[in-house]
Amino acid sequence: MPTSKDRLGLKSHPARLYSKHENGEVTCHLSPRQCRLRPGQPGFCRVRQNEAGELVTLNYGVSVQLTQEMIETEAVVHHSPGEAILSLGNIGCMLNCDFCHNWKTSQFRYVEKKDIHHYTPEQVVETALSKGIGILSWTYNDPVVWHEFVCDTAKLAREHGLLNLYKSAFSISAQAIDQLHPVIDIFSLSLKSMDPDFYRRVTKGRLEPILEGIKQVHAYGDRHLELSNLVVTGLNDTLPEVEKVVTWMLNNLGEEVPLHLVRFHPDYKYTHVGRTSIAFLKEARLRALEMGLKHVYLGNVYENHEGLNTYCSHCRHLLVSRFGLQTQTPGIDPAHRCRNCGASTPITFVPLKKSKTEMRHRREEENMTRFLWHGDINACHVMLHNPTAVPLTVVCTADSASDACGQEIRLAPGERWRFIASRKAPLEKGVQLIHPAPVQVSFAEVLDRAHFPTEALDGQAQQDLT
Repeated sequence: MPTSKDRLGLKSHPARLYSKHENGEVTCHLSPRQCRLRPGQPGFCRVRQNEAGELVTLNYGVSVQLTQEMIETEAVVHHSPGEAILSLGNIGCMLNCDFCHNWKTSQFRYVEKKDIHHYTPEQVVETALSKGIGILSWTYNDPVVWHEFVCDTAKLAREHGLLNLYKSAFSISAQAIDQLHPVIDIFSLSLKSMDPDFYRRVTKGRLEPILEGIKQVHAYGDRHLELSNLVVTGLNDTLPEVEKVVTWMLNNLGEEVPLHLVRFHPDYKYTHVGRTSIAFLKEARLRALEMGLKHVYLGNVYENHEGLNTYCSHCRHLLVSRFGLQTQTPGIDPAHRCRNCGASTPITFVPLKKSKTEMRHRREEENMTRFLWHGDINACHVMLHNPTAVPLTVVCTADSASDACGQEIRLAPGERWRFIASRKAPLEKGVQLIHPAPVQVSFAEVLDRAHFPTEALDGQAQQDLT
């Protein structure tokens, strides 16, 4: 019977951070689990294993499809607002959260070969440069178990002037964090609860190493840091639970690190409850501000609300306005200061390489394909495939709301490309693409930030208008 490794076509690659024992066993030092493995035995993550007394990783270069998104997708609002990112995710995880919304890739036994793509560090960097994207985002299931590929690719990306963003639940060892420090520019970290029992029962991990890891990143002093707290219905959706997170942040990180209170949707093993109450998130945000945090945001909320915006700490002037994942900076001047009072802002701006394209109109021989927003679905991944032997161009119209909106998306012969589109205004009905007839267009519903859907729609929400 073929193994999971054979079924998925995975190959071994030397791993970092382990020690050997005389009996042929090895101990993996990547995560706090410190898995001790016999020859042939995989670790908890299922993508690192002992092969003949050496630790190997099975997911080097193994990724879901590269996807263009916006930096706000990763719960980052104080760095490069509105910028495009190239999101990358792998398979396996060092946790097994009951409510995981990427469980089809994070939990190894559910991974399907159709969702796996193979990339080299050079291919990732070349893609970002060719698409004019200045930030690589290591995200989705969790980049911790992708350590070797992340470090190698992030290093190459920095050599080419790109930035790296690390979105993680951060169940990771201090040694591994030290290896990330030279190559990661932005850390978006998830602190799910201040209850050790919550971590043991619900995530199958431990709280204390995660707290220590967050403090380690903050202590570097030269890396951008933002925190998220996923507020899960029936588990941690009470003011005392939020207050514990805020108190820890004030005592260990200070008042300036942004906190994102993120709305949850039922998934995986935790489907017997509804989505987090928006009314509670608003109440929790006000309480966090009362306690002393300066920047508290709501995540996975699509409405006009001050909890999505950034205001000047000095005069309360609106600096950055947001709707869902859409961003405008009306209150920031060209010198990156408040237009009203001239004070410095909490936003970090870094010059990034961008591609410049101009909008063109639909041609007679082209089709229009549309995805309609519906129910609680306010975002989707748009998947394009050029099956021909010639370059083709797709136009994502202005109301599609991704960084590619209103621009031409050039597809090389045979190229597949994936990007996010999201609702940018309450009355917007959907996203539409103008494309040559041979280009294949499909959509996948995105439920929340950092969600990588693996199933394309069956066409119910899609309209082809020829």
